Amino acid sequence: MAEARVDRRLVAILAADVSGYSRLMGVDEEGTLAALKACRRELLDPKIAEHRGRIVKTTGDGALVEFASAVDAVRCAMDIQRAMTERNVDIPEHRRIAFRIGINVGDIITDEGDIYGDGVNIAARIEPLAEPGTVCVSDNAYQQIKGKLSLDLTDMGEQQLKNIERPVRVYRVRCDGLPSPALSLPERPSVAVLPFQNMSGDPEQEYFADGMVDDIITGLSRIKWLFVIARNSTFAYKGRAVDVKQVGRELGVRYVLEGSVRKSADRVRITGQLIDTATGAHVWAERYDRKPDDIFALQDEITLSVVGAIEPKLRLAEIERVKRKRSDSLDAYDLVLHAQPDVYSRIPERVTKALLLLERALTLDPSYALAHAYAAECHHTLFLRGGMHEENRTASIRHAEAAMAHGPDDASALAFAGFVIGMDKHDRAAAFAAFEAALAVSPSSALTYILGSVIFAWAGEAERAIEWAERGLRLSPFDPYRSSAFISSSLGHYQRDQYEEAASVARKAIQSSPGFSVCYMVLAAPLAKLGRLEEAKAAAARVLELQPAFRCRQQFAGVGCAPALSASLSEALCAAGLPA
Repeated sequence: MAEARVDRRLVAILAADVSGYSRLMGVDEEGTLAALKACRRELLDPKIAEHRGRIVKTTGDGALVEFASAVDAVRCAMDIQRAMTERNVDIPEHRRIAFRIGINVGDIITDEGDIYGDGVNIAARIEPLAEPGTVCVSDNAYQQIKGKLSLDLTDMGEQQLKNIERPVRVYRVRCDGLPSPALSLPERPSVAVLPFQNMSGDPEQEYFADGMVDDIITGLSRIKWLFVIARNSTFAYKGRAVDVKQVGRELGVRYVLEGSVRKSADRVRITGQLIDTATGAHVWAERYDRKPDDIFALQDEITLSVVGAIEPKLRLAEIERVKRKRSDSLDAYDLVLHAQPDVYSRIPERVTKALLLLERALTLDPSYALAHAYAAECHHTLFLRGGMHEENRTASIRHAEAAMAHGPDDASALAFAGFVIGMDKHDRAAAFAAFEAALAVSPSSALTYILGSVIFAWAGEAERAIEWAERGLRLSPFDPYRSSAFISSSLGHYQRDQYEEAASVARKAIQSSPGFSVCYMVLAAPLAKLGRLEEAKAAAARVLELQPAFRCRQQFAGVGCAPALSASLSEALCAAGLPA
């Protein structure tokens, strides 16, 4: 009886698996599985089809693919590794999926769609020899691609492979154009400040530009949540035309700040731009034109302005980035970023949602100072605008004190903590001790000046309230908390009997935060003083729409308002129709 004919053919076999798959699954099973499925759907399957390969089978972390040509197999492998390198740029190293790929050319047996034989086994044994993100090929495969592809090869010599009788010569291959492995991104947002270009043709300006960059690096380094590359590394790029994406890869940073200095006879023009290295998109850009009267004072002014403007812009950019992450894979830092927009809204319903995220963050990291600070701010909002419940006031103070204890070097945490201590505990000495500590850590902290201006305003210190509000807005003109600066300034002008100016600034507060009842309150009071009662009543009605439980006496007692200011505001607001 004749034997059944065996289906044999010569093919190129690609074997791939995920490096460290068991560790990734141990850290986050569902997240790893979802990420791997996305890689297959969005990258592996399309690339294999593009290079005319056939997926024979997949395992949990690997795949076996056959190609009619070794050239197609290697091209496909290199395209996959190149795309995975780019895909991993924005992912922390401990969460990255990296493939090892082995390729062999050999005779195989086909049975019901599967393939067998030494040709398959050699590819599978070569694959573990590849480093994560690289490709290894057998000598058989090398002979087929030699002279047909531009290759950078390392001869690894003859390898004794498990269960393979004879040694097999193996080559590690790197295709021209494959990016070198990128430095992993830190968990925190990261930035590199490149040397500013001197556009003046005046060598003297090099010292000015370099000194300003030094100061900017120092200023950014004081922001605790930011990872800043040291000067020695960034100044290696001085005088070179650079691609910010390449800089991001080489230094392992998400953002790059670059700029230029141009000096004319009577002006110094400085430009700066912050760029997302993953996308090339501009996060922030600004131009400063100044007289060079005192070059060192100018250097300090520009440095403070740049650092003050970048901090809130970076936070917003980070929030947008984190929004794209799956909710079940968020760590404490991500949870705090997710919560921030609702914290800043100061709307009771939204801050309640934020508190849920902050509580999750504090469960993961009980010493997270900024999470405590945001929780303090949320409870302050609920206390002031949600019915003056004592449990909210107690919780706000408890979280504020925890923020100060855990974050002596975190300017944002200290600023929020000082604000809550001043507003809810009415301890202004402790509040300003926190503000001073925040400014010692980060002199360009716009948030500190803005929140401090609020404490000054309710304390009846009109001049300081206006001064701090203006300084905060100068440092961060589009700060998420700018409405608070306008409120402080409006109250300051009100106390100086400058009612027209108070009303004008109050309208800016409303434009910034149209859902914040206090903005309408500080508009209604000066309008009533000006005798424009219809306008005052319209503003007062809006206060009650946004905060139905508003009562003048209760509100002003809640913020520790100075007695003279409280009496004057109550009289004006009652005239506008708000309940005493």
